Amino acid sequence: MKTFLEHVADDIITKLGSNLSDVAVVFPNKRAALFLNEYLARKAGKPVWSPHYITISELFRLQSQTTVADNIKLICDLHKSFVGITGIDETLDHFFSWGQLLLSDFDDLDKNMGDAKQVFANISNLHELDDIKYLSDNQKKTIRKFFSTFNEEHETELRQKFGQLWSRFADIYNDFRERLKQQNIAYEGMLYREVADKEQLSMPFRKYIFVGFNMLQKVEQTLFKKLQKEGKAMFYWDFDTYYLKGNNEAGHFIKDYLGKFPNELDITNAEIYDNLEKEKEITYISAHTEDIQARYINEWIRQNNRDKDGRRTAIVMCDEKLLTTVIHCLPETVNDVNITSGYPLKYTTVGTKIIQGIRNNSVKDLIKKLLDSRDELVSGEENSVNRQLDAEALFRAYSLLNRIDSLIDAGDLNVSQATMQRLLSQLVGATTIPFHGEPVKGIQIMGVLETRNIDFDHVLLLSCNEGNMPKGLNDSSFIPHSIRKAFELTTVEHKTSIYSYYFHRLIQRAKDVTILYNNSTEDGNTGEMSRFMLQLLIESRHKIGQFSLLAGQNQQLALPSAIEKDEEILRLLNEKTSIYPTSINRYLRCPLQFYYRDIRGLDELEDDEEGAIDNRAFGNIFHKASELMYKDLAQRVNHEAFSASDLNVFDEHPELIELTVDKAIREELFDGTPTMPQLNGMQTINREVIIHYLHRLIDIDKQLAPFSILGTEKNVSSKTIIRTSNGEREITIGGFIDRLDQVTDPTTRETRIRVVDYKTGSRALVKRVNDIEEVFNPEMIREKHTDYYLQTMLYATMVRNSREYNPDELPVSPALLFIQHATGDDYDPTLAIGKEKITDIRNLEAEFKTGISRVLSEIFEPHAAFNPTEDRRNCSTCPFYQLCFR
Repeated sequence: MKTFLEHVADDIITKLGSNLSDVAVVFPNKRAALFLNEYLARKAGKPVWSPHYITISELFRLQSQTTVADNIKLICDLHKSFVGITGIDETLDHFFSWGQLLLSDFDDLDKNMGDAKQVFANISNLHELDDIKYLSDNQKKTIRKFFSTFNEEHETELRQKFGQLWSRFADIYNDFRERLKQQNIAYEGMLYREVADKEQLSMPFRKYIFVGFNMLQKVEQTLFKKLQKEGKAMFYWDFDTYYLKGNNEAGHFIKDYLGKFPNELDITNAEIYDNLEKEKEITYISAHTEDIQARYINEWIRQNNRDKDGRRTAIVMCDEKLLTTVIHCLPETVNDVNITSGYPLKYTTVGTKIIQGIRNNSVKDLIKKLLDSRDELVSGEENSVNRQLDAEALFRAYSLLNRIDSLIDAGDLNVSQATMQRLLSQLVGATTIPFHGEPVKGIQIMGVLETRNIDFDHVLLLSCNEGNMPKGLNDSSFIPHSIRKAFELTTVEHKTSIYSYYFHRLIQRAKDVTILYNNSTEDGNTGEMSRFMLQLLIESRHKIGQFSLLAGQNQQLALPSAIEKDEEILRLLNEKTSIYPTSINRYLRCPLQFYYRDIRGLDELEDDEEGAIDNRAFGNIFHKASELMYKDLAQRVNHEAFSASDLNVFDEHPELIELTVDKAIREELFDGTPTMPQLNGMQTINREVIIHYLHRLIDIDKQLAPFSILGTEKNVSSKTIIRTSNGEREITIGGFIDRLDQVTDPTTRETRIRVVDYKTGSRALVKRVNDIEEVFNPEMIREKHTDYYLQTMLYATMVRNSREYNPDELPVSPALLFIQHATGDDYDPTLAIGKEKITDIRNLEAEFKTGISRVLSEIFEPHAAFNPTEDRRNCSTCPFYQLCFR
């Protein structure tokens, strides 16, 4: 599949030609530049004058003479402003941690070009809000909600102190900025705002091409507008239609973004792709420890030519402290590896030495001891990863200590030894060691942020737990959420949306994705998979395989082999007198899977957690709830022929649907308990989705009305004669129909019966079937989801010939009703062969029954072995995977 940067390269060469020496390409980070440069040369087919590559941070800094200071210096100066304005004798030690929070607030305020006087306004009376014309009604509402807590009759001391402190934040902000200006230094947001406010900018390049940005802060939007107005800007966004259709955080952000940003900029190079919905293998694997996850890397790389695909293969760490473990678990066959990640300094030997050493040394002595111990601290073979890590850790530690020493000498950092010890522990904990390799070569090992703008065929995501993905998000700020929201500052929802975009973009164009998470609840772990994984399970149409890794498990796999029908198997086959349509589909997908499930009777592994909702349980709850809903409606209206007005009761009383869903959950998950147990997060999400789907079903049926429900969850069956080398035998085929209804065609006014199969997933993979032969072609099951056709058409033939369900011999149509995709007044779920709707299954019955008989004859034929599927992609979602690959 074509990567995002390949699309960008093609368009740049087409529009600007091969001389790009006066063009600047601006990325969110540096990593993508080498990839784009290679694609530009490949597209041009000749030597190219390369563009200049800069990051968005570099672009801003080039427009200012001010220098961005390091955080230690900034916190020291912020402490001086705080003490000077408030008169509070707060030690630097106590101030340092929450001073970082205040600095972050000021940085965000400037990057979103907020007015400090307005944001930190000391509103003593709620009626003052009515006279503030700069606020919208919604802004006033959210601010009033917050400040109402500070106007109660009995204020607590904490509220009083916070109110007093809040009233001084604007003064602290202004004093701090002035203090920094006098030294010609700034924090990043302050510098960005200075540039955004400039009337004239020095932009020497002919074009500035902005590639792969997502959420833009106001300073960036302002700069982009200025360049666009001058005709110097081009923009490339990487959005997928999944974001726009789904209920995920990235989708909400992008819908809002696309809704308002194009009104401000002429975005001529926006690309909306449709890759997340395309077929891909997705596998979730749980493990009790990170170490078990890392050991799985060896097996994963050896599969599917991932080791040979080099840079098209990525190992992404949601928790970057896994880096050294990951490196040690790479197989020896991997020669080229590129590491682009940050490793926490506190987990290195050098970091430990600093934290221990500062207890008994000032900083100068510690620097000397580190240098004297460099041979001890930097060990390992020359050019080894461990030696590089140690060397870089020593350099980072040396730089950090030197910076602290210079601040002490300058009088900025005057603290006690105990304070210095705590301060250094904080700084070491916040420092990471960057790895930068040759990104266009070898298997890629990286953190989540380093994946931006890069596409891979094979992705292994490690430690994808809630708390790691999204990364430790919280709303820690002196500016309350309601105030941040009112003044359009960054909120935790924005941060979550960004990580949601990173997650979905990473898997957007991948062919196969394997995601591991820690399911242990020990040592403070939650044991929860990321919320993005849960959303993918619920919203996407992909079949996601779920497995567990056990300690000591042998990961060396062998290819599966066919199982011949010996005397024992033939005896089991002879005892089998009935079969379900799902079993026939299972055989078509993989005869070996059919053998394990339907002949040997092995059950699929159930989730260990009581009340867990997998895709099957989700469907069962929906089916049960829809059955209960229409039974209740029939009792209320005292008839089974429903009009649109009959269905309005659910709009007038939505609690009826909620009660129905709760009853279905109790029956399906909790053995019919009379009271609803406390639901966990996943169960609550599924409950809300099912309620939404039932409301959608009612809207669909209003368009269909009038109609009659002939039955729900109806058991149907028929007998058929098959022939094998042992002669003829009779087999009963049967199962349950989700819904049987009777409708009148609005065009022909002909009455017919519909066999309706509810589908709560995506219909994206269900494609047009050209003829009956495709229904029985194993390759078409994955390509076109013909298993849906087989089951529904089989039930339709049974109803067509049933005196019980069709005494008047009405035409019968098979229908697949995809709840979440049923839109438009003319929506018709009736199946079609080619371009012709199946208005009566009788027209296809003979050919269809021939196909059924052929498959059944093969199943029961003594000389036909149970062969493994030829499509190994089926194995990733097979519950019997470990029986074949052992």
